[in-house]
Amino acid sequence: MMDRTKILLVEDESIVARDIRNMLLGLGYKVAAVVSTAREAVQKAEEMKPDIVLMDVMLKGGPTGVDAADKIYTHFNIPVVYLTAYADENTLQQAKKTEPFGYILKPFEEKELQTTIEVALYKFKMEMKLKNRERWLSTILKSIGDAVIATDQKGAVTFLNPLAEVLTGWKQEEALEKPLNSIFNIMDGKTRKPLKTSVEKVLQGNSLRNPNEAILISNAGVKTAIDHRAAPIRDGGGNISGIVLAFTNITRRKKAEDELKKSWEQQKIAMEGTVQAMAFTIETRDPYTAGHQRRVTKLACAIAEEMQLPKYQVEGLRMAGALHDIGKIYVPAEILSKPGKISEAEYNIIKTHPQVGYDIIKTIKFAWPVAEIILQHHERMDGSGYPAGLKGDKILLEARILAVADVVEAMATHRPYRPALSIEESLKEISKNKGKLYDPKVADACLKIFKKKEFIFDKIISHHYAE
Repeated sequence: MMDRTKILLVEDESIVARDIRNMLLGLGYKVAAVVSTAREAVQKAEEMKPDIVLMDVMLKGGPTGVDAADKIYTHFNIPVVYLTAYADENTLQQAKKTEPFGYILKPFEEKELQTTIEVALYKFKMEMKLKNRERWLSTILKSIGDAVIATDQKGAVTFLNPLAEVLTGWKQEEALEKPLNSIFNIMDGKTRKPLKTSVEKVLQGNSLRNPNEAILISNAGVKTAIDHRAAPIRDGGGNISGIVLAFTNITRRKKAEDELKKSWEQQKIAMEGTVQAMAFTIETRDPYTAGHQRRVTKLACAIAEEMQLPKYQVEGLRMAGALHDIGKIYVPAEILSKPGKISEAEYNIIKTHPQVGYDIIKTIKFAWPVAEIILQHHERMDGSGYPAGLKGDKILLEARILAVADVVEAMATHRPYRPALSIEESLKEISKNKGKLYDPKVADACLKIFKKKEFIFDKIISHHYAE
């Protein structure tokens, strides 16, 4: 409201000062004081904290109105509107440097005075909002955990937060107006080749993030592992006015990841040793099938790789393959090595080995569903398998792969109750029952690696599990 607006009037012509004061009172403003010198103007501004100052540019004797206006705005943050009847060019240029909120030429009408004052107050209010927002954003940028660098639309540095100063080794005042890539000096963390942030691409509207680890080289030559990303800065109209680059020191994270990887590798070695020991135990009970699990594992992994399964999934299949017959530890040795035809009762005992294997392995915390793969490796696509009679996609893919590998290896090797069949006959079984008993994609991959890639069982090494 106007009646709450306090105005300090600075005018050295007493008659003019009285007329302006009366105008202001007539418009509903409060006149905090009327003074005639620059010194008085500064003193009263400090004491009374008016909302706005009307300042005559040309004051007699001592400092000018321009000098007083500069101090009042700079020290007390009070907006100033200049009153002038005439002024030389030099004085006007000096006045502009003080960033006044308006000019009004004498003589003037009440309406003109009111309009100038209200526009000046509005401009000051908007400027304060903008400054407060800038301070707020600056505080956030200084407080956040990321280092931040901003540039103008030419890619020249305009801002560094404290963390960016620490990591780059550049103080903001030293870095200002320098090209971004002269401050942000990085190289690829793997190849150690120099990298550059594509300023041109970002200024064209592209956000960039380097998927690989980068090494930041500070002004002092200190190297720091970082993760970084850059994005264009847009104004209210959507126009690109610069770049913001944020980067994070990932040294601690890298160290933790390396330690975790080392721990995982140690656990993996220990786990593989345990698996091999368990597999060896099974083989010693069934000398006729010695090497069976290794050969099945080799074929199963080759099929999985032909199907382009992820490396992680192939590794899980390797673990399951090495242990898929562990349940046979429950089957009496005389049944396993019986040369003649086995009875139905004996066959039913053998059929329990997937469930027994599952019960043994389920308590071990593997990174893969090893126990479930073992449980399902005798299931068939049409539901004719055991122990649960699962069909199609209800059977894990790894179990479907293991099933095909198990059948091919079993048919192609010697058993107490029959001689070995040829690989060709084993593959005929797979081809014949593709889509019925065996997953068609798995069957096709198996046939391909034998016929086109000349897969053979013989090239098996004892430490294959750890490959």
